Amino acid sequence: MPATLTDNALRRRAAVSRFVRDRYGPRGSLRLHRAALGWDLLRAPVNVMLSPVFLLTRLLAWALSRLGARRAGAWLGARRIFLPSDMGRVIERDLLALIAGLDAQGIGPNAPSDAVRHQAAALAETRNAVSEITTSLIVLVSGWLLFNRATPGVISLAGPLAEIRAHSTAVSDFLLGDTLGRAWYWAFPVELSPWEVIGTGIALAVIGSLVTTFAGLVADPVQVWTGTHRRRILRLLDRLDRAEPASGIEREHLLARAGDLSDAVLMLWRNLR
Repeated sequence: MPATLTDNALRRRAAVSRFVRDRYGPRGSLRLHRAALGWDLLRAPVNVMLSPVFLLTRLLAWALSRLGARRAGAWLGARRIFLPSDMGRVIERDLLALIAGLDAQGIGPNAPSDAVRHQAAALAETRNAVSEITTSLIVLVSGWLLFNRATPGVISLAGPLAEIRAHSTAVSDFLLGDTLGRAWYWAFPVELSPWEVIGTGIALAVIGSLVTTFAGLVADPVQVWTGTHRRRILRLLDRLDRAEPASGIEREHLLARAGDLSDAVLMLWRNLR
């Protein structure tokens, strides 16, 4: 009996490893992101704005469950906050096919279909959070390279970019030419309107959401190489084996929102200073 269980576990791991290499390797990730070339480009900015709402609902669901209101916590934790995307549907469809194939081989969790769909949707949302983390890292590196300062999000990046844009416009419009304009505005810096910063921030948020949509082209192969995708799917299967609901909060969501929070705190600190 222990030998049979060990053999089934090894077969399950091997099937998951093949699935991960095929779906999330460089070629698989490229095929997956073809689904995003459509309405997902319009859904992406809305889903980025809904990310804090998602985290708040999951935190509240966890708190309700801890306080004894398990039914209310489970109901709130099952709510879909994000707009369903075409790429998300492909991810969920592939996961459902994987689990159905494991069940057919006798090494699957044999869980109820509703629980399987819920867990697959939760894993797709976790993958989106990793894409947001990747975008935050790209913004952070861009801030260091361009301005030699920490920019963990678009909020802290909007100010320097708005300053550059306002300075460039003022110099090109200077009455006595660009050379004297650069000298004048070096001595007397351009006054930056709050609306310019807000407009730049909105534009960066839209661009950032599009980058997030395709950040998986970089993040997916890295997670295949580190084994993160494989471990995440194996944990999903373990939860289905134990009939354990996915009501908790994955650390990827917390890390993604931690970047936003640090961005806001950093901007506030700089303004007060």
